[in-house]
Amino acid sequence: MLRVDDLVVRYGRVPAVQGVSFSVAEGEAVAIVGPNGAGKTTTLSAIVGVVPAAEGVVRLGGVEVTGWAPERLVRHGLSLVPEGRHIFATLTVIENLRLGATVRSDRAAVQTEIDALLERFPALGRLRRQSAGKLSGGEQQQLAIARALLSRPRMLVLDEPSLGLAPLVIDQVFELLGELRGRGVTILLVEQNAARAVLFADRSYVLRSGRVVLDGTSAELLGHADFVSSYLGVVPADAGVVLPVEEAP
Repeated sequence: MLRVDDLVVRYGRVPAVQGVSFSVAEGEAVAIVGPNGAGKTTTLSAIVGVVPAAEGVVRLGGVEVTGWAPERLVRHGLSLVPEGRHIFATLTVIENLRLGATVRSDRAAVQTEIDALLERFPALGRLRRQSAGKLSGGEQQQLAIARALLSRPRMLVLDEPSLGLAPLVIDQVFELLGELRGRGVTILLVEQNAARAVLFADRSYVLRSGRVVLDGTSAELLGHADFVSSYLGVVPADAGVVLPVEEAP
């Protein structure tokens, strides 16, 4: 579904991303994790056309899309849930949802899907006439995801979906993402909460200083000493399995 080869992004003369390569298969969930300043969001921004790539190639569904404008990418099947959600605070929930379908002309089908989403997200259904700026952080994240789904994406890209959310709400967001993956939605997830992202994803890539330094399945990364010590903390030797530090005995 997505293939990125030797991506380089510079801010002036400063390299932010240095030769990053990775792929996401159709129906797969892939995470990009790493510390602050690792280049995660910059990598995502180059893929979705927000910042220019100095070098490298991005392909979506086998078509080279390097440098495409964001709205063209949406029409080609890629939809972004941005960091900080970027909902329109003065518009209602319904109005925000309708903006997610601006690339579509099938108005009747759009309304049917909005009704279905309001049933899937009961809080949004109850608050459909409410200004989006008055929603809680978790409700705004639900709105951002629902809005992105209305473009009927082949691939959903999320930038830091757990940012600023309470642990219980984070659980709900990842439960929703699991449901979407179960329905065949391809997911690329950039997330600072490495433990949660790696446990969710089929495969993950670890970025440091703008480079991929490690990649693998959840089992492979959770069994890798460098990843565990850097992101999960120390696990007792007799625990038998590698777990996130909050779950370790």
